Amino acid sequence: MTEKLQMYRCEVCGNFVQVLLAGAGELVCCGQPMKLITPNTVEDAALEKHIPVFIKDENGKSIIQVGSTPHPMEDKHYIMFIETISGDGNRVKVEYLYPEMKPEIELEENKTGREKALAFCNIHGLWEGQSD
Repeated sequence: MTEKLQMYRCEVCGNFVQVLLAGAGELVCCGQPMKLITPNTVEDAALEKHIPVFIKDENGKSIIQVGSTPHPMEDKHYIMFIETISGDGNRVKVEYLYPEMKPEIELEENKTGREKALAFCNIHGLWEGQSD
């Protein structure tokens, strides 16, 4: 059984899906069950920083930056997307990123309550951070 907003990946072709409406069926791709992706929340001090951080930039705008020190955004190693999810799970926003972009997105000012952010590194997988 799937749950709303879970993410799954095919270990054969790399397809990546997010559940919009939960169901009882199994997600299958390339003839085998897709793997549930659970976000990392604890970083290894030796690696780049991956956890999304909610901050105010120098202009006072609210942003989500991937990593307390910005994550590299190189051709071979970069953040593929950042997603924000409202505390009640009813508002989701995804922005796709590409090498050479800043590993951040601007938040909407009308956010309500606690939010969570997910960031996906093409090498190190899915990471989660929470707003204050």
